Amino acid sequence: MLAGAHGIDALLLVVAADESVMPQTREHFHICRLLDVPRGLVAMSKCDLADEETQALVELETRELVKGSFLEGRPIVPVSARTGAGLPELREALLALAREAPPRPSDGVLRLPVDRVFSMRGFGTVVTGTLLGGELAVGAEVEVLPARQRARVRGLQVHGDAVERAPAGTRTAVNLGGLERDDLERGHVLAAPGTLHATSMVDVEITLLTSARPLEDGARVRVHLASAEALARVRLLGAKRVEPGAAELAQLRLESPAVAGRGDRLILRSYSPAHTIGGALVLDPRPRRRRRADRPVLERLRAAAGLEAAAGELVDDAGREGLEAPLLASRLTVPLTRLLSVLEDIPGVVTLGKDPLVLVSREALGRLGREALEALERHHHERPLDPGIPREELRSRVFVSAPAAAFERTLRDLADAGKVRIGPDFVALSEHKVQLSAGEEEARRVLVEEAEKAGLAGVEVRGVAERSGQEAARLERVARVLAREGLLERVGAGLLVHRSHLDSLKEEVRRRWPSGSRLDVAAMKEMTGLSRKYVIPLLEYLDRERVTRRSGNDRLVMG
Repeated sequence: MLAGAHGIDALLLVVAADESVMPQTREHFHICRLLDVPRGLVAMSKCDLADEETQALVELETRELVKGSFLEGRPIVPVSARTGAGLPELREALLALAREAPPRPSDGVLRLPVDRVFSMRGFGTVVTGTLLGGELAVGAEVEVLPARQRARVRGLQVHGDAVERAPAGTRTAVNLGGLERDDLERGHVLAAPGTLHATSMVDVEITLLTSARPLEDGARVRVHLASAEALARVRLLGAKRVEPGAAELAQLRLESPAVAGRGDRLILRSYSPAHTIGGALVLDPRPRRRRRADRPVLERLRAAAGLEAAAGELVDDAGREGLEAPLLASRLTVPLTRLLSVLEDIPGVVTLGKDPLVLVSREALGRLGREALEALERHHHERPLDPGIPREELRSRVFVSAPAAAFERTLRDLADAGKVRIGPDFVALSEHKVQLSAGEEEARRVLVEEAEKAGLAGVEVRGVAERSGQEAARLERVARVLAREGLLERVGAGLLVHRSHLDSLKEEVRRRWPSGSRLDVAAMKEMTGLSRKYVIPLLEYLDRERVTRRSGNDRLVMG
């Protein structure tokens, strides 16, 4: 009964006039109430076996059972299969009930929980189930969850008739190509590829039956999700126990993966002996691991009315990591196209990137921006002579868990607001300027003068420190500033050469050696008057500047 009850739009509660309400009837009715079946009828069967007084007593007990439910106040139709009494009235009532039931959403997410699997000679593997949403067509590719196997629909039957398309709400038999009988089992779900995902945790609101015992935090229970059954631990996010008849927010941690959708109704049964103790409403079918501190998140998800509100809450809960649009659609259990159609109506949510589209809350982007400014302030304080922080260093410090598009969007917003300055490979606060102290200005003067005197031989920081008495560490800091300014160039491992000498070198090489001619080490030594120790780094510098191109042991001068 549990494997098929999820597909019920209306029920007929049957109570025998000669037996009254039986324990199984009571449990089945509780299950239907917990699954939120919205409508139904009551029939009193076997009326030919009970007198009027007995029938009156059974009717009284039946009305007591349905009190406060969707069946309260509905007429109880007395019938007898043996005499035929009441059957015409029951047929009419059932037809009227069927007309009241609205159609299932064929434009929803395709989802068919499998409740039966078998093989037919000449056809192969067949599964049956109630199509909860979407529309299934012959030739369509489907994904079997949680196994994540692909198959193709070879044929469809609805109530024994072959059809090309099966609409939502119908009992459907699906002939699958590409899978064997042993690949499937009750509890698997057919879905369009990539639209749904199996889960091992489900955020829910639990409701206990008044007849149940209190449910303790950490209790092991049986969870029935559509046609699937899984064992789970209950993690309450508020009280330490749920009292009979009460409701409480919780996370169900499943011992085996299953498929659930937001808004689904689940049934909870005790571990041993197995009997129904309550139900649950799915608030988030694929959450992160929750703690008690996350209770406000579930309270907001429970209160979220409509797709836009629920989407906004899930994006806000995702924080700086954001949510890819397909995953968000899966957690909301709506088609991606429907989610995309309402994005502009979700306040406080920013869309980033394209493939895939990522959704991040405006508040999370604001926090990233503030943290980026704090990181820049610290960097400028620690390294005042740096023009800014390297882009990748800023990304790794602040945006390591954020999508790449959030990094670019935040920098652009900060730059548009005039708070940062973005260089080719660094980021700085707008007001930051490299300012040398008096001692650093003196070190700058010494380095520039020595480099000018040294010509193409250049200078080493250690040698300058020994000759001038300046601190080597200070000279190195200033040398980095001069290198960024382009006044000095690092050539080789440790030489600093003045830019003017290097510019003259490039001009002289191009003047002496036409494009395409060869330049070797000996010729370079002759031109500069320097030893191989200096000539080799200079030639490598010319390669970097695309004045020459390495060709074996020589260079070719480029035009």
